Amino acid sequence: MNTLTATNFNFPGQKSFYKGKVRDVYNINNEMMVIVVTDRISAFDVVLPRGIPYKGQVLNQIADHFMKATSDIVPNWITSVPHPMVSIGKYCQPFKVEMVIRGYLSGHAWREYKAGKREICGIKMPEGMRENDAFREPIITPTTKAEVGHDEDMSKDALLKMGIISKEHYEMLEHFTRALFKKGSEMAARQGLILVDTKYEFGLHKDKIYLIDEVHTPDSSRYFYKDGYEERQKKGEAQRQLSKEFLRQWLISKGFQGLEGQKMPIMDDAIVKEVSQRYIELYEKITGLIFAPAPSENLEKGIEQSVLRFLGEKARI
Repeated sequence: MNTLTATNFNFPGQKSFYKGKVRDVYNINNEMMVIVVTDRISAFDVVLPRGIPYKGQVLNQIADHFMKATSDIVPNWITSVPHPMVSIGKYCQPFKVEMVIRGYLSGHAWREYKAGKREICGIKMPEGMRENDAFREPIITPTTKAEVGHDEDMSKDALLKMGIISKEHYEMLEHFTRALFKKGSEMAARQGLILVDTKYEFGLHKDKIYLIDEVHTPDSSRYFYKDGYEERQKKGEAQRQLSKEFLRQWLISKGFQGLEGQKMPIMDDAIVKEVSQRYIELYEKITGLIFAPAPSENLEKGIEQSVLRFLGEKARI
C-alpha cells in the first residue's frame, strides 16, 4: 500500500510552507491554510522512519468529524475538506501553547508519577493513585509548542510570567478546553469509549479565537474501552485502549524513547500493518462510521488537483 510521507506543492498565492511532524502546511496569501495530513507518524516527538497506510486520511476525517460536532462550543478554522487527506481553512496565528487535558493518570503523567513526582504543570496529584485511575476532575497540563525538539510541560503561572500568552487569552483557552473535553467525553461514552486525555490547539484570526489543527484523533488523544474498565482497574490489569500508547510501548520495549544516543528500531511490515489497522479501528469506533479507504495511487496528484480546484472556485466567487 502506498503512503504519503512528504509533499512539495507550489499553489497559486502560496506565501510559505511549514513541515510539521505529521502535517504539511501551505499558507495561501496569508488568508487561507492548506493542510495536508500525511501518513507520517511520530512518537516521543520523533518522526518514525515509515509511513502508515491510511493514517493521514483517518486523522483528517476524524478531525473534521469532531470539528463539526464542537463548532457550537468554539469556531474552528476548517472551511473545506476537498480531499480525504486535506483540510483548507482560515489562516490563524497559533498560540504557542498546547492545551493538554487529562481525565485519568495515564501516559506521560503516569510516567512522571511513577518516577515519584506529585506535581505536573503546577497541579498537585494525590498520593496513592494507580495507573489509569480517574482524577477527581480533569486537570489541564499545558505544554509549550516547540518547533524543533520536545514540547515542555509548563504551569499556567510560568506561561504568563514568560509572556508566552496573555492571562485573558489563557483563561479563554482553559474554558474552551474543559468544554471540548466534556463534549468529547460524552461522544466517546456513546460509542463505548472513555476519552482519557487529549490536547487542543488554538489560534487567532482577526482577533478571534479558533480551534485549529486536529481534535480527538488518535494522534492527540487516548481512549480506553469503557466495557471492563472498572474490573481491569480492580485487578491491576492494563486497560484496552485505542491510542498511540501501544506504539510508544513497542518502542520502549525496543530501547527507544527519543533520547539522545538511542537508536530507532526497525519498523517491519507487521508493525506497520498493525498500526494502520489500529488507526482504522479507532476511526470506526469513535465515529460510528465505516472507514472507506481512498485510492492510494497517485496521492500527490489527486491532492494537488483537489486543492487547485478549490482555489480556482474560490477565486471565481
